[in-house]
Amino acid sequence: MKKNKIWQPGISPKENIHQIITRLKQLQGEPNQIAMGMGIGIFVCATPTFPFQTFLAIALAFILRGSKASAIIGSWLAAPAIPFFYIGSYKLGTFILGYSIPVTLDSLSISKLADMGWGVATVMLTGGTVIGLLPGIAGYLITYHIFKKIRSRTSSPEKT
Repeated sequence: MKKNKIWQPGISPKENIHQIITRLKQLQGEPNQIAMGMGIGIFVCATPTFPFQTFLAIALAFILRGSKASAIIGSWLAAPAIPFFYIGSYKLGTFILGYSIPVTLDSLSISKLADMGWGVATVMLTGGTVIGLLPGIAGYLITYHIFKKIRSRTSSPEKT
């Protein structure tokens, strides 16, 4: 059994979750840095940058002095919501910019988006930026409070 896998087959889901939480607690840095990375990772996941999300999350975490490891984790945690983010990005972007670009969302792919040109890209980037703010900020706040509590428990001397 390899230790570097996130989800390990052959052990119970409860044990897997416990191991993931243990690894998250071991992230290095101040609560603000870890939370900043998590928020950035979640935010980037909402933007239509699919093949480059992890790289973009790391770059933004570096620029904004957040934890690069938690930025990666944030982008991976938010990944299952990508289809919802993309549909919402398109709809909100067309509303904000006032565009009317007909797209069938049921068969949308990266290559089809690229073929549609800059109009759709602009719409989705605009919508994705707006949509990504709320989950990104929520991810930051939740992570900050969790790690503030974790760090205060580990730094304060135990009472006997």
